[in-house]
Amino acid sequence: MSETNKALARRWFEEVWNQKNVATIEELYHPDGQSKGLPDPDSVIRGPEAFKQVHRNLLSSFPDQHMSLEELVAEGDWVAVRWIASLGHSPAGKALSMNGSSFVRFHQGKIIEGWNQMDFTKLRLQMEDKA
Repeated sequence: MSETNKALARRWFEEVWNQKNVATIEELYHPDGQSKGLPDPDSVIRGPEAFKQVHRNLLSSFPDQHMSLEELVAEGDWVAVRWIASLGHSPAGKALSMNGSSFVRFHQGKIIEGWNQMDFTKLRLQMEDKA
């Protein structure tokens, strides 16, 4: 099960974020699924429709973004993912990136729960041209 869930997590990041495939959200996000910490640390997204709205908003802010998966570790229903998001360039031309991690729980092949942590400080400093 752990290897299957790791493959689902890889597919999620590749198709949803890198290929910008909205149909994959409907396919892999459980109707009762919840994601916490995206886009803000205190945010809670409930259901695929709400996730699609956040997805649209983030891609409109960072249309050139690309997720690189640095490490995946799985145990049972959970997959821990350490990632780096390349977000394009600031108005000053500086490359923007953000490090983060996601802890995803799968139920019947779909994401039922996700916890996300992102380095917003690094992103803010890059946007202010201080990093």
